[in-house]
Amino acid sequence: MRRRPGRAGARALCYSGSMTSPVTTPVGRPAAADGHAESTLTVVVAFAANALIAVAKTVAAVLTGAASMLAEAAHSCADTGNEVFLLVAQRRSARAPDRTHPLGYGREVYVWSLFAAIGLFAVGAGVSITHGIQELVHPEPASSYVVAYVVLGVSFLLEGTSFLQAWRQARTAAARRDMDLWDHVLATSDPTVRAVFFEDAAALIGIVIAGTGIALHQVTGSPVPDAIGSILVGVLLAVVAVLLIDRNRRFLVGETADPALEGAAVRALLAMPEVARVTQIRLEVVGARQLFLIAAVDLAGNPAEDQASHVLAAVERQVAARPGIVGAVLSLSEPEEPALTA
Repeated sequence: MRRRPGRAGARALCYSGSMTSPVTTPVGRPAAADGHAESTLTVVVAFAANALIAVAKTVAAVLTGAASMLAEAAHSCADTGNEVFLLVAQRRSARAPDRTHPLGYGREVYVWSLFAAIGLFAVGAGVSITHGIQELVHPEPASSYVVAYVVLGVSFLLEGTSFLQAWRQARTAAARRDMDLWDHVLATSDPTVRAVFFEDAAALIGIVIAGTGIALHQVTGSPVPDAIGSILVGVLLAVVAVLLIDRNRRFLVGETADPALEGAAVRALLAMPEVARVTQIRLEVVGARQLFLIAAVDLAGNPAEDQASHVLAAVERQVAARPGIVGAVLSLSEPEEPALTA
């Protein structure tokens, strides 16, 4: 007889990409704590860098009158505001489960990250493209080119520092999951890492575009290259923003974990002496590095119905204690259901 799903663990932990064993850091803290702490550090570094850059670029835009510099100032202002959203996302999503949210508040990270991506599109891309078009229609001369070059150079160093932090975190996580860095950044359930990674990468490319546009403006005396540079920066930001919006949307509406994690979950269940076979498995992402597991299993020894309920409850508790699993619901398999293989 199939038992209705109704009992779930509620221990909020963050997965490292494997269910085979508990994961701890070298000093013994749970992997969840380190994952959240490093994501917060990544966002704080990005916020500090972008705040300084935004002020410098705004001053340079006023002094030079360069369209590309104004586009970059708008870009950095948008990024700075985005980091505030991402910090809010980190804080609110880390709240402990309660009666009204038994699986925790993990999905809040996607709500606030979505706001950040929309802000990047509206402020960064919108202002850059609009000003570039205005510059083409009503061109204005630029000046103080040295100021622009110095600010862009310093900005490149600061953005590079922020990008390096995001790259290090993403590289470590990708290696742990045995994935390519690019594939991991696109697939990771942690939107803050993805946002900082792509925003900083876009910022570095944008600085090169802006510098080229300003240099061509200086050499040719025509504001057209500078205006085109502003438009290109805006298009770049729009592409990044749309990508981030889509990824957050997919996690918000409910996305299952990748097949590799499902295979690891099947192997972990089959390794338990109480489980004879697994016929159904579903891992749903409910937050950054957080999963909810639903499975149908056959129990070893074919226990009686009342005993089977106690065994299932015990297995659920064991599964929910694994890093990254915020809850688990197990039911009994139908006899005709084929077994899953890891």
